[in-house]
Amino acid sequence: MNRWGVFFIITIVGLVVDQATKLYVDRVMVLHQSIPVIDGLFNFTYLRNRGAAFSFLSDASWRLPFFIGVTLVAAVVIVIALKKMRDDQKLAQVSLAMIFSGAIGNLIDRVRLGEVIDFLDVYWKTHHWPAFNVADSLICVGVALIALDMLKEERRQQATSE
Repeated sequence: MNRWGVFFIITIVGLVVDQATKLYVDRVMVLHQSIPVIDGLFNFTYLRNRGAAFSFLSDASWRLPFFIGVTLVAAVVIVIALKKMRDDQKLAQVSLAMIFSGAIGNLIDRVRLGEVIDFLDVYWKTHHWPAFNVADSLICVGVALIALDMLKEERRQQATSE
């Protein structure tokens, strides 16, 4: 399968899982409701985030156009980067598809609701990581994988130059 097929499949699967989980949480939970999954570690907690990561810019009046613009620019950059990649850069291709899918998933929420639905609540005792969702997870894992691919690429280039 070529890079565009992989990109399309990962994007669609990521979007479906992200949007389905958000719709489910929105329908079966009440805002701020928390359901323990693993005591002392993980809950489903229904929250809404008007800002970016960690509620950054949540009170800014210009936040929605800003987030839409940034997401659209990022999407274009991702498509251009994917087009320029070599065929053997499979991990980077998957990574970009994950980041793209996550960005579009949160964009759908912002356009539809003016905010993003978050529900994954990871914590240790009383210390909670900010709640997140499947789209956020796709973005974070995608960024981690692209960093790993960059390290592999650097090593590959060093090995060929020796």
